[in-house]
Amino acid sequence: MSQVVPITVARGDGIGPEIMDATLFILKEAGARLAIEEIEIGEKVYLRGNTAGIEKEAIESLLRTKVFLKAPITTPQGGGFKSLNVTTRKLLGLYANVRPCVAYDPFIPTKHPGMDVVIVRENEEDLYAGIEYFHTPDQVQCLKVITYGGCRRIVRYAFEYAVRNNRKKVTCFTKDNIMKLTDGLFHRVFDEIGAEYPQIEKEHWIVDIGAAKLADTPGAFDVIVMPNLYGDILSDVAAQIAGSVGLAGSANIGREYAMFEAIHGSAPRRAGQNLANPSGLLMGAVMMLVHIGQPEVAERVHNAWLKTIEDGIHTYDVAKEGKNPYTKQQVGTREFAQAVVERLGQKPQQLKAVSYAAAPQNVQKDEPPPPAAKRELAGVDVFIHHPPEDPNRVGAMMQAVAGDGLELVMISNRGTKVFPDPLPATLLCDTWRCRFQPKAGAAVTPRQILSLLERCVGAGIEVVKTEHLYTYDGKPGYSLGQGQ
Repeated sequence: MSQVVPITVARGDGIGPEIMDATLFILKEAGARLAIEEIEIGEKVYLRGNTAGIEKEAIESLLRTKVFLKAPITTPQGGGFKSLNVTTRKLLGLYANVRPCVAYDPFIPTKHPGMDVVIVRENEEDLYAGIEYFHTPDQVQCLKVITYGGCRRIVRYAFEYAVRNNRKKVTCFTKDNIMKLTDGLFHRVFDEIGAEYPQIEKEHWIVDIGAAKLADTPGAFDVIVMPNLYGDILSDVAAQIAGSVGLAGSANIGREYAMFEAIHGSAPRRAGQNLANPSGLLMGAVMMLVHIGQPEVAERVHNAWLKTIEDGIHTYDVAKEGKNPYTKQQVGTREFAQAVVERLGQKPQQLKAVSYAAAPQNVQKDEPPPPAAKRELAGVDVFIHHPPEDPNRVGAMMQAVAGDGLELVMISNRGTKVFPDPLPATLLCDTWRCRFQPKAGAAVTPRQILSLLERCVGAGIEVVKTEHLYTYDGKPGYSLGQGQ
């Protein structure tokens, strides 16, 4: 028998305290060996003036226990408050978000009987890097950050998860037909690492048609690995079409730390009414038990939960206002938890019983650095703030500051080439990207770029941003303007 394991618990906001009480009651009655440290996070902390929603003492508890069971929290409306989920994932290096999406037909209505899909979502990068700028009154920018190391560890995790859980296929979703560099890197790494797992079937879908296929025919998928934004959206879609977002748990896994939660929010409208369904948080807690080496308890809890669902003991969301023909008794949060406890040691008869083995720790391998390549400076994009007007006039203004070996080769606005040869239907804003490069074959130095910027300042041109252009083994490491 494993030793008592310290964990950090946060009861959260809205329905959080109720579903956490229900979850901890079930875990205790099932024999979970836990030493619980409670912390306060979320709305009360935000309203005390802490924009992160978590205080130093709480972070120290997480660093000490390394395991976090978290109820949903409420982020106050208005600017200045950072997402606590994103903050926690980054503070603890929780790079992998794992969301099983399972149908429990016929007891929970679904259009997709037998659905059993696991979404593995990269958890730290992509647009969730949170790097945004208001460069001009008319244009705001969010940087999409994708790294070679980040891609390798999430793709590796997806394949290792498939191996450990007897899954047959791993699918990758990206949009690399448009974002050829960022999503293109994710796809390339998927192909590289996938080659190391010949026993696993592999496929890639463009995310839009892949999402349509997932919504229509989820049985075609097994494990799906995706960058952060797509994974966030489609894991909710997958959970909902399986039966309900309220039933899905989530694991956030890093090399040293882990966080477990429901995927739904704090639902303040339902708070304090003994209505909320604790199933999502309970399924997150089941994943936690496997992670900390108590798989036999996870199995008891999960099978008792399945038996409860099968016996028609349902909260209001599953009962569907009396429209679910398999509901025999509609119950509240506390009563549902009691029903699960009464079925500990039992297994479902129609739903598939579960069996767990302890998850191996630190399955992540040390990944190699990015491939070596000859990297050369090839020019600069100068972003300027200038009113929307005839692009030819802006082109003439920027050609006047060219020189010292650098030529103006293109101006784009909102990503579309508008100089030379502008088209009249293009919508213009007050941010212009002006690309300067040398004549073919000529080298570029940082000093040339500095001189160019000095000439812009001297001409009264407001530069809001620059991006250096590089080639890698002679190939452009930058995108062309649309229409270039």
